[in-house]
Amino acid sequence: MRSHDYDPDFRDRARRVRVWGIGLLSVAGLLRTWCAVLLLVPYEVDRQPDGKYPEECESRLPTDGDTADGGLRRSDRCEHERDWPEALAVLGLSVPVSVVGAMLFTGGSVSGRMSAHAEAMRMLDGLAEQPLTKHQS
Repeated sequence: MRSHDYDPDFRDRARRVRVWGIGLLSVAGLLRTWCAVLLLVPYEVDRQPDGKYPEECESRLPTDGDTADGGLRRSDRCEHERDWPEALAVLGLSVPVSVVGAMLFTGGSVSGRMSAHAEAMRMLDGLAEQPLTKHQS
């Protein structure tokens, strides 16, 4: 078989790898969005485990108080509801997912482009090997 018979399969694999990279980059984006929500959006906490009236809590980062951890010293329920390790774990998980996604996306894109380049070179070599006709001279 000739090399151009294998080329469509190679390009299809490269396209699938690229799609996996896009998917992983999307997952990393969702994880980073979740981390931002955990840190930047105000939330509510029940005053008691079966309480009807929730307590309004300000977001973890832009606070009106001294620091975001000010309520921990007072044993505030708001501060215990959304703690830093959860947000940092989500952010930390997004890093390897985005690195692998970027590698797959780049590898798939480069493979597809190199395949297209090799096909163009084969076509040019085929044209160069054809004998000259009367119309070309």
